[in-house]
Amino acid sequence: MSTHAPKGVGHLRGDRPFPAAAKVALADPQLRRNLQHATTTIRGKSGRVIAELPDWQELRSAGSALKAYTMANLPRLLEQLEERVTAAGGVVHWAADAEEANRIVTELVAATGEKRVIKVKSMATQEIGLNEALEGAGITPVETDLAELIVQLGHDKPSHILVPAIHRNRSEIREIFLREMPGVDPALTDDPPELAGAARRYLRETFLSTKVAVSGANFGVAETGTLAVVESEGNGRMCLTLPDTLITVMGIEKVVPAWQDLEVFLQLLPRASTGERMNPYTSMWTGVTPGDGPQNFHLVLLDNGRTAVLADEVGRSALHCIRCSACLNVCPVYERTGGHAYGSVYPGPIGAVLSPQLTGVEDNASLPYASSLCGACFDACPVKIDIPSILVHLRNQAPHPRSEKTAMAAAAYTMDHPKLYERAQRAAKAAKLLGRRGRGLPPPLNGWAASRDLPEPPAETFRDWWRGR
Repeated sequence: MSTHAPKGVGHLRGDRPFPAAAKVALADPQLRRNLQHATTTIRGKSGRVIAELPDWQELRSAGSALKAYTMANLPRLLEQLEERVTAAGGVVHWAADAEEANRIVTELVAATGEKRVIKVKSMATQEIGLNEALEGAGITPVETDLAELIVQLGHDKPSHILVPAIHRNRSEIREIFLREMPGVDPALTDDPPELAGAARRYLRETFLSTKVAVSGANFGVAETGTLAVVESEGNGRMCLTLPDTLITVMGIEKVVPAWQDLEVFLQLLPRASTGERMNPYTSMWTGVTPGDGPQNFHLVLLDNGRTAVLADEVGRSALHCIRCSACLNVCPVYERTGGHAYGSVYPGPIGAVLSPQLTGVEDNASLPYASSLCGACFDACPVKIDIPSILVHLRNQAPHPRSEKTAMAAAAYTMDHPKLYERAQRAAKAAKLLGRRGRGLPPPLNGWAASRDLPEPPAETFRDWWRGR
């Protein structure tokens, strides 16, 4: 069943179009400084470790081929994953959309009698608005990833796939901790080790006393039923091993065919994301192991618009994304506006192609235009997603005003008739009367020139030059 993510639940739709939100972000100089510093640092680290691998391009090609194979065989692989997880003592649930996923997880937690859960950083649970659903049922979710904790305590929204609090500097983080963190030392400074120490003390008791954890998954291996989470802080390892019950919410596109396929992705992901040779913590588990780790394991397989994306032959490669955020770190638009301007939990170039497809293009019609089409994202993507081509594809699907359609039809007709086109070229010289670079165009044409420069007409057209020779 190919349906889009439902409205009114989750975090895939913004409350205003990208141009309006970006205008607000561009007016915040502190935000731009924070973003420029963070993205420049990550780009530098990533570039250095990628340069160490002589076969990086071959690895990218292998990752792309594996993802294409997975999408072509997705139903079979998901059924195989379900079979293997069940055989290993886990329980698999299928969620068609965010509402069903939230209901499943909330009921599973409620069945344990617990009123608090610890969470591993998860884009899928942010996508469906799981925290809000749990809170509505009287259950307290506690984010344990440091950046996610900063966002949660600050009553904020994540603005980056990998570094959710990238829009905050350390002084702002200190103020959030002093204001929101119970038992924090009033003498806390903005020294990063001190901030991390305060978060560690705050979370330690929570880790040891909470019996239910909720996680996402970077990969699910169909061949073995193994789930994998990679992270840098160790909080994930605590959440995946200490509680009695573990509930994992995984997008259906995260499945990989075989254990050996992780060899490719575990080389690509850390280098493209955090600029590391390998992830500091790579946790894998297969079902339930008696006497070791969680004794109750539930896997929720989430659709929420993914089958609608899969149905689009051009757009489906957006599902290849491994959530590395490399495209965000090289994008000139993201670096200036930040993630909040996109209105979705998936910001940046990948968000501009994924969010509209999950929701239906009409619900995120401005996002395919949140790009200069420079192609840096395509070059940086470790699985070779051709984001610029998908952006153009989605622009063709986005609703266009009647006036724009009329203008484009007139332009096409003019260009298809040489004599008419020649007269239009002569008339273009009159554009000087409309102001520099089209700034004086009348409505609705001035909307086009608001974010683009109208080319200056040449003093002599090619046809005039040719006649003169």
